[in-house]
Amino acid sequence: MKKFSQFLFSFKTTLTLLAILAIGAGVATFIENDYGTSTARVLVYNNIWYETALVLTTINLIGIIIRFKMWKHPPRFIFHLSFVVILLGAGATRYIGYEGIIHIREGDTVNTMLSLEPYLQIKIQQKDGTFYKEYPMEFAAASLRKGMQEEASRGIVEVLGEIHNRFNHNIKFSDKTLNVKYADYLVSKKGRAEMGILTLDLTLNGETKTVRLPGKRGQNGIPKIEDFGDTVVTLEYGSKRLTLPFSMKLRDFQLDRYPGSMAPSSYASEVTVIEENGKSYDYRIFMNRTLHEGNFLFFQSSYDQDEKGTILSVNNDPGKWPTYLGYFLLTLGLIWNLFDKKSRFWKVTKYVSTRNAAVAFVAAMLFACTPNNLQAADTTNTHGLDLEKAKHDMTAYLENFQKTSKQTAEKFSKIVVQSHGGRMKPLNTLDHEIVNKLSGKSSMFGMNSDQIVLGMLTRPEIWRNVRIIKIKTPKLKKVLGIDPSRKYLAFAEVFDKDGRYKLAQEAQKASMTNPNERGTFEREIIKLDEKLNISYLVYNGNLFRIFPQQNADDNNRWYNPLDAINSFKGDNQVAIEALVRGFINSVINENWELSDKFIDMIIKYQTKVGSEVMPPQSQIDNEILFNKLSLFPKLTVAYIILGLIMLIAAFIIVFNPKIKPKKATFIFFILLSILFAFHTFGMGFRWIISGHAPWSDTYESLLYISWSAVFAAVIFFRKSLLALSAGVIVAGIFMFTAHLTSIDPQITNLVPVLKSYWLTIHVSVLTASYGFFGLGAILGFMSLVMFIFRKNRPHIDENIKYITAINEIALIIGLSAITIGNFLGGVWANESWGRYWGWDPKETWAYVSIVVYAIVVHTRFIKALNNPFAFSVASLLAFSTILMTYFGVNFYLSGMHSYATGDPVPIPMWVYYVTALVFLTIALAYKTRDLTQK
Repeated sequence: MKKFSQFLFSFKTTLTLLAILAIGAGVATFIENDYGTSTARVLVYNNIWYETALVLTTINLIGIIIRFKMWKHPPRFIFHLSFVVILLGAGATRYIGYEGIIHIREGDTVNTMLSLEPYLQIKIQQKDGTFYKEYPMEFAAASLRKGMQEEASRGIVEVLGEIHNRFNHNIKFSDKTLNVKYADYLVSKKGRAEMGILTLDLTLNGETKTVRLPGKRGQNGIPKIEDFGDTVVTLEYGSKRLTLPFSMKLRDFQLDRYPGSMAPSSYASEVTVIEENGKSYDYRIFMNRTLHEGNFLFFQSSYDQDEKGTILSVNNDPGKWPTYLGYFLLTLGLIWNLFDKKSRFWKVTKYVSTRNAAVAFVAAMLFACTPNNLQAADTTNTHGLDLEKAKHDMTAYLENFQKTSKQTAEKFSKIVVQSHGGRMKPLNTLDHEIVNKLSGKSSMFGMNSDQIVLGMLTRPEIWRNVRIIKIKTPKLKKVLGIDPSRKYLAFAEVFDKDGRYKLAQEAQKASMTNPNERGTFEREIIKLDEKLNISYLVYNGNLFRIFPQQNADDNNRWYNPLDAINSFKGDNQVAIEALVRGFINSVINENWELSDKFIDMIIKYQTKVGSEVMPPQSQIDNEILFNKLSLFPKLTVAYIILGLIMLIAAFIIVFNPKIKPKKATFIFFILLSILFAFHTFGMGFRWIISGHAPWSDTYESLLYISWSAVFAAVIFFRKSLLALSAGVIVAGIFMFTAHLTSIDPQITNLVPVLKSYWLTIHVSVLTASYGFFGLGAILGFMSLVMFIFRKNRPHIDENIKYITAINEIALIIGLSAITIGNFLGGVWANESWGRYWGWDPKETWAYVSIVVYAIVVHTRFIKALNNPFAFSVASLLAFSTILMTYFGVNFYLSGMHSYATGDPVPIPMWVYYVTALVFLTIALAYKTRDLTQK
């Protein structure tokens, strides 16, 4: 018994159980993506084996708390105990609580809801009575196409699903027995749909009938009636209708949209709750405001298309307060632990602070940026005009336009435009987005984006022949018949003499190809097709929604010039037509003074007619200034250059310990601090312009991860040049990723659920941890590189130990942040939509990341793993879970946090190269791995 307890309450068992939980949850996300949510729940999340692992983990944790008398160290005791409390609360929610959906039309009163859990409901009718039997059950995918499959042709998931699904029930009624036997469960659409078809065999009076029942979680099943002569059997697979202990009436459903768009800004349900005692009260339910009635929580989920009915999700959760208590203890314990002088964190911090960090010196390195030369290159043959289209005249036009239009283009950029999502912004922002999308640049031919768009809008017959559209793929260049060395083409070059689109067939074929099967050629065609459409919309003015309609009841929609001329009436239409034609003619005739007057009149018209949504002038000026500064692209270059210089310098010091240039280290720290100050200023500036925290989409969160990495380096590890350089490199990598062409940097409006202070709290804390984990990964990689060259160099051993200690500090901070942030997200979810955990892929991979990094920081308790090599490898490989959480879920798995639909995009080749480099480095370092950490 003693040996068993020692085994059960050992750290080896802890790490083993954590690994099982992490692997199981990670695999479940792929099962869910390919076979549906029900299959993932049945085979993993709600399966006895996974629940057993959770129970054993809880028992193991309690045993370790007792074994090591953690109550003597309050912070450590509190945050370890919190997990026990959270798991107990989760157990109460899982086994006692239940969820459902309630649908109410305006004016109706209801007291029932549909359960989220599916039931097989069987009703037997005879002359002498009715019998009812129900079985709460959920099925896993056993078939992926219509009809039964042979066992040998099924994958492991389908086989496991088949094993789980099997049942054989005998229902006795009167003097008869109805046998209900499972036959098959078909997932109708592989990849995303929860919809399934349950096939049963019914046997009564010696007669067997096969019944197929379509079903879906959260919806009524479709009843199927089978007649056995004197007995009628009705079967239904789907949600069960449950009665509430009170009634609810929908008095009014309200939906607000962003100006001029169909995108909802917010929606709310005005309800009256009628209790059993007859008392009633009114309440307004909307996103991030949940109705609490007893143990029931109602939150705004969706609405009817005619906007006359609401769909509310319902949650009866007895585990809420135990879980919240666990969250509180967790946050308190983790934060307290960072300030506890007896904690591991302080021990490692003390070790780091007593040593002089490796510092850097680089004699002199000059980097020059020559934008003028780059601009000149744009006027060469690569970016020039089609020589067959009156080259001399067009060149003269461009040169003159470049010199004379700058002032008018600047005024033009201040006109307000309404995006299709309803955001009001200056034309300068739209101009920058257009030119960057077409060319990958912010300026060309010595002209800024405002001048280019002004020219495209007013002289399309010239600009359609200007090579401004970037093209990369040699095969596509060959198809179009252009020089392989060219980087840009003109809009007119993709059409033949008869005006036919040369790529019509290829574009259609590429768009119909599965995203995962598209090659470089197909992706380039789709990108080029999009650029051509944008160009066409610019030439026709369709992108420029700059005219509000007077006295119109259209949600403050603004119109592009052509639509305004065609749809406005009376004096309003006459005025708009005069403004548009007058402005275009004045630009064509290069009467810039008159052009400026027309711009002033357009702005005056916008201010008068569109005053309800017209942003203040200060906001317009701020956004234009933000665009002109272009801080983040510049910071990307600065971070990469400075990071490489610091990294080279750091390794020079590692291999030549005689060099101790403290002043140079201080200079690097100052330079990095300046860049960090600009980064912080840029994030704050974007916050002011957008009106929401700058970590609400992919682009912004990448910027924030970069910021957090530099923050970690500057604030916590400023005495270590390797740590500083690692932080800068992490920042440079994420900033570079943010500015890839596939990631949209434009500022957008928030969806209703994100309009919450919880977004700022949850995402800021959670995402900040990624910077610390990225820093740890780079430090781990640096350590492994030093392992390769450590033979007969004892001073390198000291640097490895020092860097490993810094790495451990970074991971402890990161683990604390991601854990607190993740559970704060649970509070947000519960307060916003009544459920703090739903095994969404993003949630699940955040949980996997927490578990994996918990394993990493606890490897020191395993003798064989308590060394710098093992820790460096673990910290490096563990970062793959963060990459999966951030990128993998966003683009390869479907879920409410993701940007994908389950159809993965191809993995870039550089990912394979980086992966190969990582494992090659580990293999080379393995030979000289013997080094212990004090």
